[in-house]
Amino acid sequence: MAAELTEMKDLLKHELGDLLYAERQFLRGMKKMSKEIADPDIKTRIEEHSRETESQIDTLNKAFESIGEKPKAERCDAAIGLMEEHDSFKSDEKPSKTMLEAFDLGSGLRVEHYEIAGYRSAIAIAKVLGETQCAELLGENLRQEEEMATFLERNAAKALKRLNMQQAPR
Repeated sequence: MAAELTEMKDLLKHELGDLLYAERQFLRGMKKMSKEIADPDIKTRIEEHSRETESQIDTLNKAFESIGEKPKAERCDAAIGLMEEHDSFKSDEKPSKTMLEAFDLGSGLRVEHYEIAGYRSAIAIAKVLGETQCAELLGENLRQEEEMATFLERNAAKALKRLNMQQAPR
């Protein structure tokens, strides 16, 4: 049985560990997704965000160090669930390549919003604790996640229209 969590710093360590685990999961997911996306602009941006995510993992390690802790990933059931949702859709629904690409746009957006919420929460805790360096490091990752979410929101409608046209009867 786990020890009772009673200190705010322990909660921050948990949040950082959760984010570290999630980023690792999502990095693997993006590598899969980039193979499923045909839209060249979206594919390029996903590949760029994969590199950003690798950097975010390094930044999370620095955030741990900034509060005097060793980086330790904490199992994140939400990240696992988001990845399983993609995989089960692919295996259970057997979507066409076009429908999988359309699904991936929404799936990617769900991941970005989960990450945004996680970073905002961890930043708030870090600020309460006076851990300004940690909050600043997390803020860098948050900015990248918000930019990716905005990109997907702006480009998904265009891509979905194109995908729908491919499905239209001729």
